[in-house]
Amino acid sequence: MSEIAIAVNHVSKMYKLYEKPSDRLKESLGLSRTKKYREHYALNDVSFEIKKGETLGIIGTNGAGKSTILKIITGVLTQTSGDILVNGRISALLELGAGFNMEYSGLENVYLNGTMIGFTHEEIDERLAGILDFADIGDYIHQPVKTYSSGMFVRLAFAVAINIDPDILIVDEALSVGDVFFQAKCYHKFEEFKKLGKTLIFVSHDLGSIGKYCDKVVLLNKGEKLEEGNPKEMIDLFKKVLVKQEETIEGEGVSLQESNATRPFKLNPQASEYGTKEVEIKDFMIVDQNGIPTNTIEKLTEFTLKVKMHFHEKVDEVIYAFTLKDLKGTDITGTNTLYENIQVIPPTDGDFQEVTFAQRMTLQGGEYLLSLGVTGYRGGEFEVYHRLYDICNITVVSTQNTVGYYDIESQVSIRNLVNG
Repeated sequence: MSEIAIAVNHVSKMYKLYEKPSDRLKESLGLSRTKKYREHYALNDVSFEIKKGETLGIIGTNGAGKSTILKIITGVLTQTSGDILVNGRISALLELGAGFNMEYSGLENVYLNGTMIGFTHEEIDERLAGILDFADIGDYIHQPVKTYSSGMFVRLAFAVAINIDPDILIVDEALSVGDVFFQAKCYHKFEEFKKLGKTLIFVSHDLGSIGKYCDKVVLLNKGEKLEEGNPKEMIDLFKKVLVKQEETIEGEGVSLQESNATRPFKLNPQASEYGTKEVEIKDFMIVDQNGIPTNTIEKLTEFTLKVKMHFHEKVDEVIYAFTLKDLKGTDITGTNTLYENIQVIPPTDGDFQEVTFAQRMTLQGGEYLLSLGVTGYRGGEFEVYHRLYDICNITVVSTQNTVGYYDIESQVSIRNLVNG
């Protein structure tokens, strides 16, 4: 019996991109003698194998081909060339909403999904209690899924996916919309699957989970497989790939261009800014403990934030600040030069100044939003020179979270007591 659960052999997926719809129509009708399209390879000659019982992580930037390869493995898409071998029943949790009828109730969708996979009504009945218990959405199971929140939706979808007794479970980033308690519940299920010798394919931007749960990792970039290996090596290589990406990053009303190095992460296109701009934020960079520019920071490691200011006019007093918020907009932490008792001596008109904030990342694993500011006093009145709200995200990678927003770094010891 083969030990291979999935074999991907020289798989490519090519899309034809047309300049205008009429070109597509002419070609489909055979009215064009010349090629009216350009070829775009979402995947190009990708090969890898997954053994039974392994957990494989797939990482890469947006557009790397991660979702495309999963859709081909599950049969949602057909490859342009190459072969896929699958040994075992697959259950997949891909995009939110895939395989669900939005007009049906949650319960009706459970039976719809089970039937599509090949179960009889009676077999679904046998699994229904486990599905409902894991989803834990109460009476909403009888409501149309179009009324569900994204969190409720993923609860039901994951509950169905894991309770059909698959040999291979595929999860594509969907768990990121669930709350932290449901995510913990799902990861416990992953551990159970591993102990049962089942195969998992896991795509996530949560590098902490990739490092903790995966036996090996495949790194994709622009449709090609760069490398595969152990999680730590692939995560380190992925960071280097991010650093080498060259792209101009512009936000709405915000234009920050790296002068000496390429910023390996995107700015928020919805970032807001305001201020008089006598002093203007011209650039910034986040650097991890290894000196690598990145917005992905490992929990309990050192990192620095560097911000460069341009003084268009002479000012008397300046305060530099940064804030980290959660995705709901709540201020979690931050500081400024006034709180830190740092006296800033402004340079002359036309000069630049750089401030560096160095600290230890004690926030829990998750996504946060960074805001930057330069303010001060002029004639005794408070002045906002330049503020950038939610300019980028910071991803904190953690293999172990505690309760609340940050880790108090508790040191735990246990000793046995005889007779009390």
